[in-house]
Amino acid sequence: MTMQQPDLQLGKVAVLMGGRSAEREISLMSGRGVLTALRARGVDAHAFDPAEQPLDELKRQGFARCFIALHGRYGEDGTVQGALELLGIPYTGAGVLASSLAIDKIMTKRAWLAEGLPTPRHVLLHRGPHDAARLQAVVAELGLPLIVKPSREGSSIGLTKVTRADQMAAAVATAARLDADILCEQFIAGDEVTCSILGTGEGARALPVIHIVAPEGNYDYQNKYFTDVTEYRVPCDLPPGEEAAIQALVLQAYRVLGCRGWGRLDVMIDAATRRPWLLELNTSPGMTGHSLVPMAAKAAGISYEELCLQVLSDAGLDYATGGER
Repeated sequence: MTMQQPDLQLGKVAVLMGGRSAEREISLMSGRGVLTALRARGVDAHAFDPAEQPLDELKRQGFARCFIALHGRYGEDGTVQGALELLGIPYTGAGVLASSLAIDKIMTKRAWLAEGLPTPRHVLLHRGPHDAARLQAVVAELGLPLIVKPSREGSSIGLTKVTRADQMAAAVATAARLDADILCEQFIAGDEVTCSILGTGEGARALPVIHIVAPEGNYDYQNKYFTDVTEYRVPCDLPPGEEAAIQALVLQAYRVLGCRGWGRLDVMIDAATRRPWLLELNTSPGMTGHSLVPMAAKAAGISYEELCLQVLSDAGLDYATGGER
């Protein structure tokens, strides 16, 4: 895949990293990687941690655009995007509405289901006491095993795979410590894959699919970022035709939420039926040494530095003024 040569007249660039979410550590890792790559390509890039200085400093310090390397709340949930809209500073990735939709797994499912896209069955619980009968009803509806997770966290934080009904109360309590909305989701046994996207609207394109093979199927926080035991198969080893079908599906899902710039979608393929099921969409993907978008880009012939430049050159605003989108 060939990349369009980005315009290097990018001005002073802030790489937003760190922040206040539960994914701060990962965000700092992503941000440092992006910062190094942009500087290597001659971009006037600077680190900016919103947890350490107010966002209006971006305007005062003369930043022309922002590369958002924040993850989770206050970074990919529409809040920082809204602030940047008010400041009139173009930023990478999805806009306000798409960001706030995509970080909320319940709202994402509702949007996909409204458009007839496949996503596992689910039950929404709210923070608060749940008697044994209510939890048993969830198990009866979704079957075992099932997944319990906060609706608005990433990187598998707060996620529990429930294999016995007596584990439900603890799993719900774990998720409720992080979010008032708790997603209980049908477990799909099969192949876990992810597909990254670059671009916007009809111009968006899918990168090669990555087949993730984690130890005992446990692709958790540690295995995502801090171990080397997970196997990433790219080019993927899926049966003929499946990769193209998944790429077409994730492009649909990305466009339904109105995303722009870039993103990554997680998909499970049912082992019995080979049907793909959409799990969630990440609008500010990781850029660490273990991250999946750079891995997919490399398989497409795009270096890490080129990827950072392309994403940055696509920075825009929902409410464009002057020459911005």
